[in-house]
Amino acid sequence: MNADPSLRTVKAWPFEEAAKVADRLTASGKKSALFETGYGPSGLPHIGTFGEVARTSWVRNAFGRITGLPSKLLAFSDDMDGLRKVPDNVPNGDMLRMHLGKSLTAIPDPFGTHESFGHHNNARLRSFLDAFGFEYDFASATDYYKSGRFDAALLRMLEAHEEVRQVILPTLGPDRRATYSPFLPVHPKTGIVMQVPMDEVRPSSGTVVWRDPETGEQFETPVTGGHVKAQWKADWAMRWFALGVDYEMSGKDLIDSVKLSSAICRVLGAEPPVSLTYELFLDANGQKISKSKGNGLTIEEWLRYAPPESLAYFMYQQPGRAKRLHFDVIPRATDEYLQQRERLRANNDPANPDWHIHAGELPNTPEPPLTFGMLMNLATVSAADTPERLWQFVRNYAPGVTPDSQPLLGRLVEYAVAYSRDFILPTLAPRAPTPEERPCFQALIDLLRAHQKEIEALPPGLPQAERIQTDVYDAGRREPFIQVMKDGSPGVARGWFNALYQVLVGADQGPRFGSLAAAYGVPETVRLIEEAMARPPLEQAAEAAGA
Repeated sequence: MNADPSLRTVKAWPFEEAAKVADRLTASGKKSALFETGYGPSGLPHIGTFGEVARTSWVRNAFGRITGLPSKLLAFSDDMDGLRKVPDNVPNGDMLRMHLGKSLTAIPDPFGTHESFGHHNNARLRSFLDAFGFEYDFASATDYYKSGRFDAALLRMLEAHEEVRQVILPTLGPDRRATYSPFLPVHPKTGIVMQVPMDEVRPSSGTVVWRDPETGEQFETPVTGGHVKAQWKADWAMRWFALGVDYEMSGKDLIDSVKLSSAICRVLGAEPPVSLTYELFLDANGQKISKSKGNGLTIEEWLRYAPPESLAYFMYQQPGRAKRLHFDVIPRATDEYLQQRERLRANNDPANPDWHIHAGELPNTPEPPLTFGMLMNLATVSAADTPERLWQFVRNYAPGVTPDSQPLLGRLVEYAVAYSRDFILPTLAPRAPTPEERPCFQALIDLLRAHQKEIEALPPGLPQAERIQTDVYDAGRREPFIQVMKDGSPGVARGWFNALYQVLVGADQGPRFGSLAAAYGVPETVRLIEEAMARPPLEQAAEAAGA
């Protein structure tokens, strides 16, 4: 990849982060960069996992574009951690309970498919990352500890044992402070990762001495070869030191951990990596998302209703700002992603979010002729319960298109049907037009009928949509929606368009009505308005329901 230093000035956060990494390498003299993401494999990959790997990948790509230097993304699994509690979403909980405290890779797989629980979850992580096409190298803490990859760093931490302790001790309570050590020896008899005080630290022999609190038996354990596991903050620092990590981002909840691990990394003799703190997600009510509460949106749920690129777009926007992550954000994220795609085709601008989502390459599929919002409105108006039904109206707007010729559109059609069915249709309550509004709706029927042949003679799509929109405006230029413009000409108040969607769909707003009607077809649109006109007023409906 050829270097383009001018990209440092692009107003996009991945380039700003990449410039920091480039400056770090210039100062260190390194000729390649190591980016890292960490993963705790006691649970399954989730939407936050996607966000962290995607964001790190964008910074990595920006780094390569700026410098032309090679880099690697290491997806590191902390699979040597001791299992502290039994997860709620796995089988054979009683079996797992018998192995509490042991490393995840020393516990049988409750699913019965892999060598251990840790190996099972690592496989799920790799499958998850592969499904999104991420480019990464996988690393297992168990492998790195047992192979000796961390031996030199662990011996260095043993030498600096007291200095490391002094970094952590001020953050602990009195009881914990009295027993803290950065090393967790693995019990040679039970396999449990022990959290115990050290009786002695012996740098000369590379060992620690400790006692089993239940039996009183004393053990001398080497810190090398996978016989100990470092405590979390010390482990993070040791990893940065051992591997020479140049960049790692983390959530706002780990700000203090980053500070402490950075301090430990400096004690060991290395500069901590460049870091970015990203904000956490909130639910629809602005509360922090909690897996235990189940108040969040899972990645499986998002991908049931929209393409992964839309999720990437949502993740790209302002990572340092807390965002509400719930079903209502999906349509907007999808249409904004599509809008940026069109702009990217017209101008291959590195400041465009989609430039980063597509790794600096133009998308190789054609742009959909309808927005996602339009597709959802079509699905709602037509009560389309299958993609095939919705395709009938899509072809009114764009004749000849197929899922093969428009693969992204094909996916959007399926998503629109699902989203409309699950979230829009159950909430809609179309109302009857008020007596004051009825003349406008009748005028629209008359205009569409009078101009049907003229409209249908136009090319499908935008020409028909614009012609219908003219009739929509003309129908609204009467009371109660007429509005005098600054030049004295008669205009149309926004309330007319709100009324259209309230009466015909049951929503307060939607896309340009002309586009919706062009896709739905003039006869179907007229029928829809006539059915709304025949609907009893709200007062009559309420009386009938009471009777």
